[in-house]
Amino acid sequence: MSGNIQVTVHERGGSSARSFEIKDLVIAGWTGRDPVARDKHIAELEELGVPRPASTPIYYRVAASRLVTATSIEASGGESSGEVEFALIRAGGKSYVGVGSDHTDRKVETYNITVSKQMCDKPIAPEVWLLDDVLPHWDSLVLRSFATIDGKRELYQEGTLTGMLPPAELIERGFGKAGMPDGTLMFGGTFAAKGGIRPASRFDYEIADPVLNRTITHGYEIVSLPILG
Repeated sequence: MSGNIQVTVHERGGSSARSFEIKDLVIAGWTGRDPVARDKHIAELEELGVPRPASTPIYYRVAASRLVTATSIEASGGESSGEVEFALIRAGGKSYVGVGSDHTDRKVETYNITVSKQMCDKPIAPEVWLLDDVLPHWDSLVLRSFATIDGKRELYQEGTLTGMLPPAELIERGFGKAGMPDGTLMFGGTFAAKGGIRPASRFDYEIADPVLNRTITHGYEIVSLPILG
């Protein structure tokens, strides 16, 4: 099932409102360029009982209807958490980059990562940049997230994209030389959480471009639904 997202596209020539039909939602995992940092994140998840991935990187398919631009999501129980990730989008013959959160049920993740990816909505900011505008300085882009825990907002993740596989390599490994098909959105991986993975009542995330002096910021509340058995 496809999903539609309404976004503002920022290009060097200006901004415009667009509607993207997303037919395929892909979550790329363990995409770190630095094997030490990548293994740190794997070890971080292993502490929660999450098994090591079958390959690195790995590409999980998720229902496109899970993609949302909402400022609030609902999740069963209190054991889910967000992860800031850049998002690559192919639509109308052009490529774009945005930022989203791979919100994941950590309890389900301990026994089946693929299923855990399907359990929660995947929030994304309703703004994107033309990929060609940022490719020349891709490694200087910064991903950052903040988690509100017990009423206190704290820095949760931060790093430049030097730590991630570059778009061309990430796309080719996942889709081959033909590239991402139109109607595809792919989350590109994340950084280890400062202080370890933990749930929050609110999750804010952003991608910053220090070269063109601009930032895309978004966030959402997490409403925990009761588990009754």
